[in-house]
Amino acid sequence: MQRTVLIVEDAETCASTLEIIFSALDVDVVTATSGEQAWRLLQDGRHELAAIVTDLQMRGMDGFELIERVRAHPAHRATPIMVITGTSDPQAEARAGKLGANAFFTKPYSPGVVREKMEQFLNHAKP
Repeated sequence: MQRTVLIVEDAETCASTLEIIFSALDVDVVTATSGEQAWRLLQDGRHELAAIVTDLQMRGMDGFELIERVRAHPAHRATPIMVITGTSDPQAEARAGKLGANAFFTKPYSPGVVREKMEQFLNHAKP
């Protein structure tokens, strides 16, 4: 089964950049433009996710709430979560980590470092 990465990002250019970064990793990429849309995708059960990448600052359900919901959901509790956000607030990083994020990157980020971290997530998730 093809591994799937969910990108939750309300800025289209940022989501497209992440899709390009992950394209070399032999994964399917599914995108959501809001926390609500991502949550619906997670609940419908059509995608077995290898990892989730989320922004924090989005209208409606933000990345913090999404992380909290993912960690409370039995089917996705152990899914690696990477945060990529425009905020450089250390409190935001600490809060995301406390809620269960596995990695935190601030925009602008190094594409190579983000790709390497995703490779680590994917290699850990292999059956």
